[in-house]
Amino acid sequence: MSTDLSSIIAQTKGLIVSCQAYPGEPLRTPEVTARMCQAVVEGGAVAVRVQGVVDIAAARQAVETPVIGLIKYGHDGVYITPSVAHARACAMAGASVVAIDATSRPRLGGTFADACRAIHEEFPGVAVMADCGSLDDALAAEEAGADFIGTTLAGYTGDRPKTPGPDFELIDAVCERISAPIIVEGRIHTVADIAEVFTRPIHAACVGTAITHPTSITRWFNEAISR
Repeated sequence: MSTDLSSIIAQTKGLIVSCQAYPGEPLRTPEVTARMCQAVVEGGAVAVRVQGVVDIAAARQAVETPVIGLIKYGHDGVYITPSVAHARACAMAGASVVAIDATSRPRLGGTFADACRAIHEEFPGVAVMADCGSLDDALAAEEAGADFIGTTLAGYTGDRPKTPGPDFELIDAVCERISAPIIVEGRIHTVADIAEVFTRPIHAACVGTAITHPTSITRWFNEAISR
């Protein structure tokens, strides 16, 4: 796989699948993550999104598609790649793209712009995805040099209400104002959701829970039975 930044951008156009399990869950092992990455790539995923340096490294060995890497540290506030050091660790583990919280909330070390600059200067060919929760986040992230603008945090930062499915109001606003490639992420639960998402001028969409989290999927079916 090419490490040229323009090639990474081109290769991520389409369906991205997030392959993550939560601590303590049965699927929370690097080996399972790697196998899951292989399975979704076989199904047509153009890239995978993976959490933690061990899982990033395992995914990098398992698939040739771009790996969007992040580190979750903590549970509240900014916990997606919350410092420059975390961003560097993702790149060193083999991430093709480093996903970073791009909100204006306080973080552990450095600003989003600091992390974005560090990745671009120290890891040529590695891209930065800005995980945003509002239009203001997206505008600031593009100004800071983000290669991708994601709607990942819509509904999770207090800036916007949490919608049952994708936040189409935010998606439309971002599409209207942002020039960088847009990755829609967040509560894409059905094929109808993703079909609607791709009626917008976006670069890619990232689906996680609905494809790679069997515990949640099983719960959805059980809830439907019990109604």
